[in-house]
Amino acid sequence: MPSRHAARPAPVDPPAGPATVDLHSHTRRSDGLLEPHELVEAAAAAGVRTLAISDHDTIAAYRELTAPGGPDLPPGLELVCAIEINAIGAALGPGVETHLLGYGMDPADPAFEATLARQRGARRVRFERMAARLRALGLGIDAELEAMGPFGDDALGRPTIARALIAAGHATSVEDAFERLLSWGRPAYVARDGLGPREAIAAIRAAGGLASLAHDPAAADHVAAIRDLREAGLRGLEVFHRSFDDAARAATGAVAAELGLVRTGGTDYHGDVGTYAEALAELVIDPAVATDLRAALGVPSGRP
Repeated sequence: MPSRHAARPAPVDPPAGPATVDLHSHTRRSDGLLEPHELVEAAAAAGVRTLAISDHDTIAAYRELTAPGGPDLPPGLELVCAIEINAIGAALGPGVETHLLGYGMDPADPAFEATLARQRGARRVRFERMAARLRALGLGIDAELEAMGPFGDDALGRPTIARALIAAGHATSVEDAFERLLSWGRPAYVARDGLGPREAIAAIRAAGGLASLAHDPAAADHVAAIRDLREAGLRGLEVFHRSFDDAARAATGAVAAELGLVRTGGTDYHGDVGTYAEALAELVIDPAVATDLRAALGVPSGRP
């Protein structure tokens, strides 16, 4: 049965005032540039009242920020426990990556953390293999990576390699590094290993969370595949993303309404291009997504 929380159509015109909700962002615990406390401070200063740090394969930032004796959250800011899992396989079609966002998981769930630890281990193996390929191409980045570390248990990814390539003078931007070297079919690309989409959804659900499909502007072309993922437990769809234009927001909003999926959205901020405030200014998002997410998770306001 369609969820009453997904019934509203996606607005085409920007809401009045700046965005107050961001359910998709990244820190240094995966492939962002800011420390967790720096991100929450920047978000609060920009006017955000509901923030999800959705680092890849880790909820370390959430644990740091909510641990006893940890840094005080800015007044009025609600922090959502979140995750992003880059699933392997082509559930949405050839060449289309499937990224799953999870919200509201129990951060103390040992089985979920064990699953994420395996994901991070696979990331590290891939990371090292890509660095080795670059070394064989005469584009070594060992010194640059050492200067950027230590990485500890961070979830390592291609953006970090791209930044090292920039520092070494081998690329002019993250986009340049991906386009020439790090994307599928490029000389330093290594295929991902880890959870498939259904396994990722199951892991999120088992930890008490809600799984949402991330940044698919062509969702209208993938309705059958998204319906299959819904049957596997998918409950949300990212309708609002900083890169989406009016047409993409309207189209994904229609898919969410058709399939009874909770709408989510956010900046997908990493920090490579501009400040957090600049990224937030580009985000068009219905503030009701925060209320709808809390209702779908069955938690009261202030405790997402």
